[in-house]
Amino acid sequence: MKLYEWDFAPNCRRVRMFLIEKGIEIPKEECITPDIALKDPFLSKYKHAMVPMLELDNGVQLGEALAIWIYLEALHPNPPLLGTTPLEKAVISGWERRAYDEGIIGHAEIFRNSHPQFVDRGLPGHLGPVPQIPALIERGKQRVARFHKKFNEQLASNKFVAGDKFSVADITAVCVVDFGHALEMQIPDDCPHTKRWFDEMLQRESVKKSVPTHMPDGSPIPIAA
Repeated sequence: MKLYEWDFAPNCRRVRMFLIEKGIEIPKEECITPDIALKDPFLSKYKHAMVPMLELDNGVQLGEALAIWIYLEALHPNPPLLGTTPLEKAVISGWERRAYDEGIIGHAEIFRNSHPQFVDRGLPGHLGPVPQIPALIERGKQRVARFHKKFNEQLASNKFVAGDKFSVADITAVCVVDFGHALEMQIPDDCPHTKRWFDEMLQRESVKKSVPTHMPDGSPIPIAA
């Protein structure tokens, strides 16, 4: 197997954290050029033109972090990160999806519609030009605000995002918060429960070892305040 990725991308970090938590070693290949374009032969052989992508030894290509998680969890069930009982699986899936939809996508709207290296690249996976829409920056900020409000309330009575066990819901939420740090958007002051949770997450090996090294322009990632 080989994992194709981009070090900065939160969706790629979601897979890196999962691998570290599982203790799985998979060769990785950075497939983004310095000007943030997909390299060949990756671009030529993967029609969806997005990372992460896990290529199996038989040539099967698995895209999307969730699909990669599901496949690897079936092969390596311990420790369980997607839940074990029907209820656990449902709760974890629900909170992971909230983190993705409001957190990852919210920050992505801000990032893709404001970053100078993403002019005409407003949507991932599209090879033709897609213009930036400045109005989506404000919409992205509103989504991020909803993320922080919901997750602060959830973490007020839960050690982890989906209850009393670490799960993929925490993985995605960590990537959300650190994506915000990269955009110089900190955890709001009125979210003490999120801050407590994130401070605890910073002690996990998977969080420390999966941190991106640089911003897309090559500058250092801003440090979490």
